[in-house]
Formats: sequence, structure tokens, C-alpha cells
Amino acid sequence: MATLVVCLMILLVLFISLVFKVVFDTVLCYLLIPRRIRKIMEKQGVRGPKPRGITGNIHEMFSLISQSTSKDMDTIDHDIVGRLLPHYVKWSKLYGKRFIYWHGIEPRMCLTDTDLIKELMTKHHLVTGKSWLQQQGSKHFTGRGLLMANGQDWYHQRRIVAPAFMGDKLKSYSAHMVECTKHMLQSLQNAVESGKTEFEIGEYMSRLTADIIARTEFDSSYDKGKQIFHLLTSLQHHCAQASRHLCFPGSRFFPTKYNREIKSLKMEVDRLLLEIIQSRKDCVEIGRSSSYGSDLLGILLNEMEKKRADNFTLNLQLIMDECKTFFFAGHETTALLLTWTIMLLASDPDWQEKVRAEVKQVCNGGVPPADQLSKLTLVMTFTMQHLVHV
Repeated sequence: MATLVVCLMILLVLFISLVFKVVFDTVLCYLLIPRRIRKIMEKQGVRGPKPRGITGNIHEMFSLISQSTSKDMDTIDHDIVGRLLPHYVKWSKLYGKRFIYWHGIEPRMCLTDTDLIKELMTKHHLVTGKSWLQQQGSKHFTGRGLLMANGQDWYHQRRIVAPAFMGDKLKSYSAHMVECTKHMLQSLQNAVESGKTEFEIGEYMSRLTADIIARTEFDSSYDKGKQIFHLLTSLQHHCAQASRHLCFPGSRFFPTKYNREIKSLKMEVDRLLLEIIQSRKDCVEIGRSSSYGSDLLGILLNEMEKKRADNFTLNLQLIMDECKTFFFAGHETTALLLTWTIMLLASDPDWQEKVRAEVKQVCNGGVPPADQLSKLTLVMTFTMQHLVHV
């Protein structure tokens, strides 16, 4: 009986100690550390909007963005920062070229001083990077890929994927790009012939860049690449919604609708990627191929087989994360750039005629080869004069 009482007392002490530690860590993380950071920054002359509880300045940010984007733009204007990032504009006017704001309990520094930005990117790039909240928000989306890597991990991963984006390698992708572009143009032509007069060009550009990346990243597994793209698009939306609640303690573990759907989508994406990877590995093992391929996935698999001696492990999960990262990053940014370019050309008929005439002259009515793109000087001039404002 005495032994039982002693055991119960020990368990009670351990439980109380655990509760005390959880409470202490919560108070430290959500109250004491943020307060200490604010005081340290204020002593250095860096101020910002006052955070509101554990949500920080999130509600004010979303409120300002909702107000600025509630109506369509009256005219085409390159100065869109005030529309898309109104909180930056407002706070920079109030607090200067550097200020601190709070994404939940996480402080974020905004720098608009070019000298400070240069110093940060050149001297401190290995000790800066993506924050905990940013990494958690994309954990199920891009995982530990290059986009979310920090420090030495970022350095090693960048070295591994760099060969996939060298000039000669990009030129070798041109045939895929031309084929996908022709397919997109044909679908537009078919829609015009069927009597359609208005188009959401962003959707066409999005499908085009997704098709190109599916071919250049997965090559022979193109159809599965398109499936992965559609799943990643849905996963991106769900992760963006769920990340708004990361500032609440333990929210990433709650069995909410978004969290359940995120895990389900992630499992499906990983399953498709594993099928593609296993197919490549099987071809090498049975002798049907001497390498894993020259596309991005092949480069990553070949690198994994080298078993690098620099203590950086490239495992299957990291390979899948890199594939998801470049699918997402390359698809969305390029689609937006193409959409903006087409919109600007549509608004300026004179430039349309100049650019069209130059393309006909340089390409002789055919497809521009990769080594002739530098001769399209008017296209480059248009890009520099218009897109640089964005």
C-alpha cells in the first residue's frame, strides 16, 4: 500500500511539473518573449503598430487588404503596392523605412532601405530565412524544399538543383514549351471559332505554365504531373486558410475541416510522386535505363545516389518536397507575369503591332528558336519599360 501511495505521489508531482512547464512555456512564448523583443527594438529606434493579443496585427492587415481590393481598378496602374499591400504603405508612412509588425506572436521586420537590404542579403543570408510560422504554414504544401530551407540546408539544396536551370538545360526545354504553347493557342482558336468573345486569360496562362513544368519536371510522367498540379493548387488554398490560425496554440493539431483535407491532399500528392520515383528507380534497376533522366526529378534522384560526403542527406521526402516547390514556384509566378504582359499589350495596340512585326521578321513566320530570342529587342524593351514598374 505504501509503495502504491509513493508511486501515485510521484505521478502527481510529474503531472504538476508537466502542467507547470506547459503554462510557463506558453506564457514565455506568447507574452514575455514578444514583450522583450518590442523593448529591444524600441531601444534601437525601430517601432511599429501595436500588436493585439496573440493575433498580433493579422486582423488589421486583412481588414486593410479587404478594403483596398473590394472594388475593381478604374484604370491600369503599375503602382499596385498600395492595393495589394496597403498595410506596408500605411505603416511605412507612420514608422519610417524600417518597422516591426506582428504576424501572431511572431515579429517581422520590414526594410525599405536599399543599403540595409543589401547588407542583410550579402552578409547575413545564412542566418536569416523563413520563420517558424512560414515553415509550418507550408509544411504540408512544399515541406522542406528550397523555398522554405534556411542556412546550410538552403545552400546545399540550391547547389543540387542549380544544374536543372543552367542556360543549356533551359534551352533543351524549348521544344516542350513550344508544344505546350501551340496546344494552348489551339484551344483559344477553337473557343473563338465556337463564338466565344471573352476569355479569362489568366486561366489559360496558368494551364500553360502547369503543362510546361509537368513536362520539364516529370517528362515521361506528364499525365501524373498534371494530376499533381491540380492537387497542389487545392492544397495551396487550404494551407493558406489554415495558416491564418497558426498563431493560436496547438491549432495545427486541431482536427478541423481544413487540417483533415490538407493531410488527405498531401498523402495523395506524395503517393503520385512516389509512383513516379519508383518507376524511375525500377527502370534503372532492371537495366532499361542507365540514369534517372535529365529532368529536375532525374537530377535529384541521381544526386541522391551519389551519397554526398558533406553530411547533407537527400532523402525521398526531400526530393518530393523539391518537386512540389518548383512546381508551385515556377507555375504561379510565370503565369502571373505572362498574364500581366498580355494585359499590357492588349491595352496598347501600337506596341502590339510593333512586337508582332518584329516577331514575324526575326522568326520568318515560324517558331522562334531559343538562340534567336535575344534578337527580339522590342519585346525586351517593352518588358523593361512596363513590367519593371511592377
